[in-house]
Amino acid sequence: MALIRLQKVLADAGIASRRASEQLILDGRVSVDGIQITELGSKVDPEISKVEVDGEAIATVKTKVYLAFNKPMGVLSTMSDPENRPNLGDYFKDRNERLFHVGRLDKESEGLILLTNDGDMAHRATHPSYGMVKKYLVEIEGVLTKEELAEILKGIALEDGLARALTIKTIREVNPKHSWVEITIHEGRYHIVRRIFEHYEIPVLRLIRTDFGPITLGETGVGRYRKINEVELVKLFTLLKINR
Repeated sequence: MALIRLQKVLADAGIASRRASEQLILDGRVSVDGIQITELGSKVDPEISKVEVDGEAIATVKTKVYLAFNKPMGVLSTMSDPENRPNLGDYFKDRNERLFHVGRLDKESEGLILLTNDGDMAHRATHPSYGMVKKYLVEIEGVLTKEELAEILKGIALEDGLARALTIKTIREVNPKHSWVEITIHEGRYHIVRRIFEHYEIPVLRLIRTDFGPITLGETGVGRYRKINEVELVKLFTLLKINR
């Protein structure tokens, strides 16, 4: 097997993202065949060398897993919680892999979130430079005017900078005080979609992510997950410039 950068070995094993794995190395928490490694750039053969983190040997990942999960409202985007609140890990107790989530949805938001044991993919998919497009359905208490929709496309000023939608449209007006909006964005700032509507003092009743790049929620039921299919993976890896 070809030599692989140590931080990639850690990421592929699901220990942490590539960047976080680099920090583990710099912090002196990683050793190879009993020798502490503290500088980046080291390469290893994970099938021959014994790689340890904090003295515990890691398992080489031979099979990578890519899952699409429909997160229910009220579930934390974490794999565990010290206060035993509902979290993603509750839905994956039947899996043997060490999974971690790609990005996050706030507790009250619903819909698509990806999970994987591929640290490199997870890091790239959430890195701003790849500009992964996310689509949301938003139920609001009110109706956006044509002028407001145009403003959001152009960009509105929030406290941490300009926020702009790639697309936005009202898809259903229940009544003058209740509607559904579809919005796509490429950034991942904290509560960015909710804050766009807060800018117009419009309450958000529900927020559902339906698409993450080329991956769609499809018919996946609430609280259920599916394997991401090969066609979707090819599109995803192409966008993220990952060679398989």
